[in-house]
Amino acid sequence: MSTTAHSPTTVLIVSPALASANNGNWQTASRWARMLRDDCGTTVVAAWTGQRCDALIALHARRSADSICAFAQAHPDRPCIVVLTGTDLYRDIRSDPAAQTSLQVATHLVVLQDQGPAELDAALRRKTHVIYQSAPPLRPVPAPKRHLRALFVGHLRDEKDPLTFLRAAERLRGRYDIRFELIGSALDPALGLAVQRVQSQCPTVRWLGALPHAATRQHIKRAQLLVNSSRMEGGAQVILEAAQSGTAVLASRVPGNVGMLGPQHVGLFDSGDDVALARLVERARDDALFLDLLRAQTRQRAPLFDPAAEQRSLRQLITTALESSR
Repeated sequence: MSTTAHSPTTVLIVSPALASANNGNWQTASRWARMLRDDCGTTVVAAWTGQRCDALIALHARRSADSICAFAQAHPDRPCIVVLTGTDLYRDIRSDPAAQTSLQVATHLVVLQDQGPAELDAALRRKTHVIYQSAPPLRPVPAPKRHLRALFVGHLRDEKDPLTFLRAAERLRGRYDIRFELIGSALDPALGLAVQRVQSQCPTVRWLGALPHAATRQHIKRAQLLVNSSRMEGGAQVILEAAQSGTAVLASRVPGNVGMLGPQHVGLFDSGDDVALARLVERARDDALFLDLLRAQTRQRAPLFDPAAEQRSLRQLITTALESSR
């Protein structure tokens, strides 16, 4: 990325979720802004409203559609990079006209795991780049011997399917050596009530509510299992944070999770199958070799989630995009 003293390169990052949301989109936007800051001026905003920039990165094809289309129309010669989230890839681009238009006007598309391009037609795949998200590694801690902690991390909404996690916890309510914990706010009040109900009936279930990102990472590090039961995922930040902390992952067998963990991961279960999830959790507690295998398979994916690798991929994308626009 070339800059001059008079006109530094500027990249504007549009994220419909800002710091107050404390979700994956915000973590991506904030991290990418930091990664690009040494090369160019970066700002994260909720929408493009005419701000000067040499390139636009927009997270979420549907929710950022107004910004994407306005920028592309105003600056057809400048890079307009659209990052596809899970709801984009596995729902919105199939039926939502605004999301579909975003795909067409974007100069470049980004998906966050290697299964993502399969959801796009050949013409769109030609302008698609895979960039795995990252997190700094944390030193693993010794696992407690008296109990196993299974942790769900995500704001409570239908796409994250916390009910499958709760049903698995109810099935194992008699296993006082297995603890089920949830971190996240109740974006859907009905799901918040469901968690409260199960928590009141199962002493092994605990809802910690929304926590700061740093505190959440510490909880992931201290859990033996990170459970992702989502119905759809673009590339779950919590999965890579588990891999970077030495924590084993159990995940629903949806494309976004398979792209993060690999198709041979032994901790995959069918979406919504609480029986299978409960069996996997119980086996991880009772079979030390199985838990070791889960942990080893998860950690094998860790090089994909290295911050330096993500920064290289991001810088290369911006450099290529700017050069092709000249």
